[in-house]
Parts: sequence; C-alpha cells; structure tokens
Amino acid sequence: MSWRPSRNVRALAAVSFFTDVSSEIIAPLLPLFLTSQLGASARLIGAIEGGADAVAALVKLGSGWWSDRLRRRKPLIVFGYALASIVRPLVAITTSAGQVLAIRLVDRVGKGIRGAPRDAMIAASTPAHERGRAFGIHRAADHAGAAVGPLLAWIALQWLDIPLRQLFWLAVIPGALAVLVAVLAVREPDPNAAESPVTPTLVVKSQQVASHASQPVAESLPTPFWWTLGAIVLFTLGNSTDAFLLLRASSLGVPVSQVPLLWLLLHVVKSATSQWGGARGDRVGHRQTIAAGWLLYAVLYAGFAFATSAWHGWALFAAYGIVFGLTEGTEKALVSTLVPATRRGAAFGWYYAAIGVAALPASLLFGSVWDAFGASTAFLVGSGLALFAVASLVAVGTSRN
Repeated sequence: MSWRPSRNVRALAAVSFFTDVSSEIIAPLLPLFLTSQLGASARLIGAIEGGADAVAALVKLGSGWWSDRLRRRKPLIVFGYALASIVRPLVAITTSAGQVLAIRLVDRVGKGIRGAPRDAMIAASTPAHERGRAFGIHRAADHAGAAVGPLLAWIALQWLDIPLRQLFWLAVIPGALAVLVAVLAVREPDPNAAESPVTPTLVVKSQQVASHASQPVAESLPTPFWWTLGAIVLFTLGNSTDAFLLLRASSLGVPVSQVPLLWLLLHVVKSATSQWGGARGDRVGHRQTIAAGWLLYAVLYAGFAFATSAWHGWALFAAYGIVFGLTEGTEKALVSTLVPATRRGAAFGWYYAAIGVAALPASLLFGSVWDAFGASTAFLVGSGLALFAVASLVAVGTSRN
C-alpha cells in the first residue's frame, strides 16, 4: 500500500514551497548585491547571515516552548510566515549593509516564530515510524520552492532584463500565497493521534511532563537528546552560511547571471533527495544516515578548497545537495524520537536555538579565516570540524547501545 502524508504535512509542505520561492528569489543574489553594490566584506556577510540565523534560533526556542504551553501551533505558524513575507522584499530599497541586516533579522524572527511549532505539528500529524518520510517530504517541497525562486530570478535577469532591486519586489507574490495556504489549509492536530507505543518510556515520561507544563523549558528533556544536540552543534560550527559557497563559485569563474541557476541546481538536488534521505533514516537508522551526510560534507568542503575552475563549482554544488537530503529531515525525525510528545515544541526550539547560535561564530570564523588566509583554508577548517562531529555523533550513539 502506498504511503500518503497527512493533510497537515501536505499543507505545510505547500506553505514552505511558496515561502522558499519568495526567499530564494533574493537569497542567491544577496551576497553579490552586498559586495558589488553595498561594499560589504566576507566577514560582514558572515556577520549578517550568522547573526540573522542566531536571532531566528533564539526566537525558535521561545516559540517552541510557548506552543507547548498553548497546546496550539497554528497561530504562531501563521504569524511567523506572515511577518517574514512582509519584510523580505524590503531589501529592494536598502542603501547600506546595516539596513540589509535589519531586514534579515526581522525576516529570521518570523522564521523563528514558525519553525519549532511547525515541526512539532508535523510530528504530531505523523506516526513515529513514518516521520523521517514526513519531514523528508516537507524538506523536498521546501527545496523545490528554493529551486523555482532562483529560476524565476534567472529568467528576470537574463531574459527580461529586470534590474536587481526591482527583481527583489517579485518576492511579494509567493510570500502572500504561502500565508494564504497557512491560514486556509493548516489544522490543529489531535495531540495523541500520531503517537506510537514503540517508545513506551517516552510515553510514560510524556504523561509525567504533562502535569508540569509550566516548568522551565530545559527541564524534562532526556539526556540522549542533549548529547545528540552537542554533536549537531559541533557540526554546525564548521557549517557556515552557504553565501560563502556562492562567493567561492563566483571566484571559480561562474558568471553572475548564472548564479541563480547554480542555486537552482543545489535545491533541485536537495528536493530530489530529501524524501529518499528521510526514508533511509527510518529504514537503516537516523544516526547512521546523518553521519553519512556529514562525511560527505567533509569531502565536499575539501573539494571546494582545492577547486580550480567553474565546472568544479557546478559539480560540487550538485553533490552538496545530497548532504541536505541525508541530514535535514533525518535530524528532525531523530529529535522527535528522543523526547516526549508534550515537550516536542521545546525540543525543536532547543534544536534550532543551538544550531542557530552556533551558526554565528561559524560564519564569523569562516569569514575571518577567508579574509586572513584565503578561501581554501576556510573550507578545510569546515571540513575538519565536520569530521570531528561525525566521531562525536557515532560515540554518542555507541554509548546508548
């Protein structure tokens, strides 16, 4: 019998699709816009992107906890998508990197508000043994939108000759569609409908936690969750903003007009491999699948370090998408299995907070090493940290056996 995702999984996948069409009309061109028109350095780009991600992560921590308290996810989801959709196109009227930073911060606040409640809703709408596929479908739709956005940008730049700032205004349309779908199609799930008896200790613990919903957010989350989160943070320290990959591709000879196509290629691969990666995690193990993705990341970052021509950039970008297919949905599925259902919003909040806060020093470190020692050294540092993260993840998994 073929598997069919729940209504909420399909609806939230559509919301993410339209949101990423909107976001990725702008995202692949933003580093070049900052450097060529606003005079930003690599370190400043790292500060903007890392700072925005850190703010989003801290907001996700609070929104996840609050959605657990409210026992309602939809209001936070709708508000988060609406806020980001309103402010994102305002990049078109910026005249300084500081203004871009402010817009990115508000955009990421919107992302932070919606992220943890949305993932908790997906988990609550899906049986435990199918969550890898459910999160994979969501990520596939997200990346499909992230492929369509750059394609629209490329058509606008290459065929319609639309100026860059005017192009950014096009992001209004898919952003509005995302909010409309969130309002009309998303439903609050039955909190117990998708729970499975395969993890009885967590079921018992969830009953205990239900009577203490007002306790601090970090309380009642099990130790294996924290050790796993530590390994994820270590990987994140070597995983700087992908804006640096775009700058690297440009330095290898990829023309500015083709940068949206390069970004499109990346997200086509992400979308094509996300459901496969999530299903693989359900089948062979979440930790093993994540470790395989991180190993591939280490290899590819070393490849970026030694690349010498434009075609290397294209090949590395294509392979880089597989990393996300293996890890993004699988990490979320793993988190959902390590915590009780009543603390899932808080767990996703901590997950996003940790990787978002780590993203700021990661991007600052990468940008600083790039400015001081060159791109190759920066990519090798990222590769090395990924290898340490693999060892940490494997050690955590072994200690639990």
